[in-house]
Amino acid sequence: MGIQINLVTTIQKESALSFWELIKEDWIAHGRDWTKPGFQAVATHRFGVWRHSIKSKVLQLPFRFIYGTLYRRVRNIYGIELPPNVKLGRRVVIEHQGAIVIHEYSSIGDDCIIRQGVTLGMRRNDCPTEAPSLGRNVDVGAGAKILGNVTIGDNAKIGANAVVLCNVPAGRTAVGIPAKIISSKICSNQK
Repeated sequence: MGIQINLVTTIQKESALSFWELIKEDWIAHGRDWTKPGFQAVATHRFGVWRHSIKSKVLQLPFRFIYGTLYRRVRNIYGIELPPNVKLGRRVVIEHQGAIVIHEYSSIGDDCIIRQGVTLGMRRNDCPTEAPSLGRNVDVGAGAKILGNVTIGDNAKIGANAVVLCNVPAGRTAVGIPAKIISSKICSNQK
């Protein structure tokens, strides 16, 4: 239990100290354009996580209101649902807006790219906490659905409109409905 408390404290200190550095990295990753919906969604998420580092409940109140307003704006106008409980890595890029739903227990590693129409969600209603986990540098194609307690390895690629129901090993590509792992030679432009 002591290890868990120390880990939580370390995570809170890191997120409180590096809030602006994370925002700057996200801004650069989104092409230095603060008007991009993806950047606004990620920045709102970072703000939602940061507000939990405020110890005083009285001081948290106005930030909770501001976060709630920003979250609803991003969700309702841009169609990007990115709850504050999502474990979001550094420099995550949400490439386009529209119909992006990310389950609150999902985990997204550093340098991932998520495109429009992507769902990271639960597979069954009787397992509401089971959610996908993306490794580092995962590229998720438009319209892809990754459902359930699925792990996507580092440097993997998920094809457009794929429905992923099983783990995808690191460096591999998954396409189709249901998604299947394909040979990297098929995707290569080299002969």
